[in-house]
Amino acid sequence: MMRSIALGAVAGVFVVALAAPASAQDKSKIELGMTLFTSQKCTLCHSIGAKGNPKGPLDTVAAKRTAEEIRQWIVDPDTMRTKTKATRMPPMKQLKLSKDQVDALVAYLVSLKATNATAR
Repeated sequence: MMRSIALGAVAGVFVVALAAPASAQDKSKIELGMTLFTSQKCTLCHSIGAKGNPKGPLDTVAAKRTAEEIRQWIVDPDTMRTKTKATRMPPMKQLKLSKDQVDALVAYLVSLKATNATAR
């Protein structure tokens, strides 16, 4: 009995140890996404918090769209505009981003859902 408790404790520590680098990696990805949001001038058309164009708020985008839908808006805005019958002008432009950059932007926008949920 004591041996199974000890093995369970070791397994728990192992799982936590594996999760820690992923958490740091996620934080790094989110920070890169935040930087990209600014450097790609997304704030010309969109806002987060009080920064940017209030006509295109993204504070709650992750509550309304899945991560995959957010990714599609970034990768192929023309198709998403047609699919969602979006009429906002000017139309979103196709960004020239690497897969890692798109992943970072998606991670940042999805992270806003958690931030907004804790702010309530």
